[in-house]
Amino acid sequence: MLARFQQHWNEYFAGLQKPEQPFLLAMSGGADSTVLAVLLKSIGVAFNVAHVNYQLRGEESNRDEAFVSSFCSNHAIPYWIKRVDTIQYKTDTGLSTQVAARKIRYDWFDQLRKENPALTGCWVITAHHANDAIETSAMHFFRGTGLEGLNGIVAVHKEKKIIRPLLPFFKEEIEAFAFSQSIEFVKDSSNDTDEYTRNYFRNQLIPSVKKVFPSVEQNLLANLTRFNEATELYKQAVSGHLKKLLHWKGNECHVPVMLWQKANPLQTITWEIIAPFEFTADQIPEVIKLLTAENSSYIQSATHRIIKNRSWMIIAPLANEEAVNIVIDKPGIIHFSGGKLDLSLRNEMPALLSSANSGREGDTSIELLDARAVQFPLLLRKWKTGDYFYPLGMGKKKKIAKFLVDLKLSKTEKERVWILESDNKIIAVLSKRIDHRFRCVASTTQQLAIAFTAG
Repeated sequence: MLARFQQHWNEYFAGLQKPEQPFLLAMSGGADSTVLAVLLKSIGVAFNVAHVNYQLRGEESNRDEAFVSSFCSNHAIPYWIKRVDTIQYKTDTGLSTQVAARKIRYDWFDQLRKENPALTGCWVITAHHANDAIETSAMHFFRGTGLEGLNGIVAVHKEKKIIRPLLPFFKEEIEAFAFSQSIEFVKDSSNDTDEYTRNYFRNQLIPSVKKVFPSVEQNLLANLTRFNEATELYKQAVSGHLKKLLHWKGNECHVPVMLWQKANPLQTITWEIIAPFEFTADQIPEVIKLLTAENSSYIQSATHRIIKNRSWMIIAPLANEEAVNIVIDKPGIIHFSGGKLDLSLRNEMPALLSSANSGREGDTSIELLDARAVQFPLLLRKWKTGDYFYPLGMGKKKKIAKFLVDLKLSKTEKERVWILESDNKIIAVLSKRIDHRFRCVASTTQQLAIAFTAG
């Protein structure tokens, strides 16, 4: 096993280590991570160890911590220990035990890499092996996943800087190597229960299938290689489709309805469009139905909405519905979530604005009002249903909702509209139109200039 491991390491991972920088090995003290530590040490790889005591198994957790500490001291390996109250963390975050533990350890790995100069940007090594990859692929399959989910666990995760050099090796041969080399390790008793989903697959499902197909593990491992290669081809094809479909405008993704409807295969392309925005595979039929829905219809995930806006589908972050009212006592510069507002008084009169003028000075997004008609304090807020004003050039009032519809704004554009009030009267819909009652006239001697820059 040592010879095979060294060959595998030299082929895929040896070039990742920077001079004078160790790897960071996640070590639990179990057979997998302990054998991996021995293998790395045997082939001369420099590494530090990081161990998390989740305090979930009482004295057994403390035993694991003591074992890792002793192992590292005996082998002159620098190590880091973190103790955490996982039960309290679960309560605070609402996460499951497995998800909470995973977040705790990976957040800590990131912290170690940030706070220790020697570890800055280093790669984390985990002891995931072939059985872990098979179990992960099977769980994804039964839960529902795209092709990429069938890959199981990747050997190199470039974005998170994680490597898994034991993936070609089965649990059985790792433990056999440990016994043959008299490598001591600790055993996690929770692995024997079926409390966690992974343990059920490991202890019940796969052994049952093995009775019918004795080579199931080898066959599934071979499938993972084929899935990986198929995924590469799949990504190339999908990338070509998405380049034609996706148009980014700030933090919004706009997709032409007609092109989306003609995408083939429709369900697969739809999944690839919506998956990055935390939509689920179960929502694919609803999203496809949305393509032919009425204008302004939408569906949402935990973080985004897909909105039908005429000939476009707009994927946008969920709007912050929190009411914000900002009182402005005097002219000046106001920074707020919607952007920047600069209010200033002017005594020099430019050419008189006609009633048909937009109320802007050239193309500078500066709107000019008769200062005599404006009373401070002003109120800056989002518009709401029922609001109305007298648009410049009109002699009668108009609801802002109808005004924005006439401007053909999308749902998300409407949500970003702010208004300015004086004495309970709307004096301006920022960057859109001022109120006719507050326009500059022949007798105007001083102007209030409103310069708005959207955030």
